[in-house]
Amino acid sequence: MIDIDELDEKYSIEGEVGFAELENDLIFITVSNKYADADICLYGAHVTSFRPRNTMDVLWMSPDSFFEVDKPIRGGIPVCFPWFGPHKTDPDQPQHGFARLMYWDVLETRVKPNGETLVRLQLCSSDETKAYWPYDFLAEMIITIGLTLTVTLKVTNTSAEPFEYGCALHSYYNLSAIENMSIEGLHGTAYYNQLTAENGVQGEDFLQIRGAFTRHYLDTETPVVIADSIFRRRIKVNKSGSKVTTVWNPGQEACANSIDLPEDGYETFVCVEATNAFGYEIQLAPGESYETSAIIGLEE
Repeated sequence: MIDIDELDEKYSIEGEVGFAELENDLIFITVSNKYADADICLYGAHVTSFRPRNTMDVLWMSPDSFFEVDKPIRGGIPVCFPWFGPHKTDPDQPQHGFARLMYWDVLETRVKPNGETLVRLQLCSSDETKAYWPYDFLAEMIITIGLTLTVTLKVTNTSAEPFEYGCALHSYYNLSAIENMSIEGLHGTAYYNQLTAENGVQGEDFLQIRGAFTRHYLDTETPVVIADSIFRRRIKVNKSGSKVTTVWNPGQEACANSIDLPEDGYETFVCVEATNAFGYEIQLAPGESYETSAIIGLEE
């Protein structure tokens, strides 16, 4: 059982970092500094809100999301690890791995010299994780809240043998409406269309979405910009340690059939994800570490 009073005593920072039960007794870290406010759920190491000063939330959360143990949170930035999508050989394994279905431990909170706030969370291999995946590992989520939100998944192989893993920072972005949005930065990039099982190359300068959409853009580390003409803002999504950029919107039919999305939910978000999958999984020898980061901010 997590003791919120103990967390407060060890890791709260007056006026900047606190702990609260915000949803159905799940414990959140709340951050407020001169740059932004943010909420991070310890269940799944899940960032649910990033609100730069004087603007609305950059991230989208489903109003129908479950905030219950054993169910993933819908919206924000889910952490997909140690696989992305369905398990390759066992369909009974959880979609996108187990990391988003477990409580993570707090390692550190601190204010950096420039006023940014840093939060470090940790998930270690255990009997519980080995029921899904047989390897010893140490995973950290390093989250920095400033003018930009930087979210880093660091994985260390603590076992005696090499292993391979897939991952994604499955970020949901808040839109006025999907028809008002375009994505810049993917022109000329090869992709795999998961809905049609076909490969292609994007010919358009600006990607627009008019229906269910799942593309995995391959061998790219290029930043993209999500432009919203009604909100009059441009969300810049940079990344490192990721060779695949996933763009996803479920469309009307999938939303209507989903129990944790409103029927019209597809109209107000798009996912742009820093992914390592589809032939770009990470190989780690014993003792090695690897970091995958998403760096999210508003263009001035």
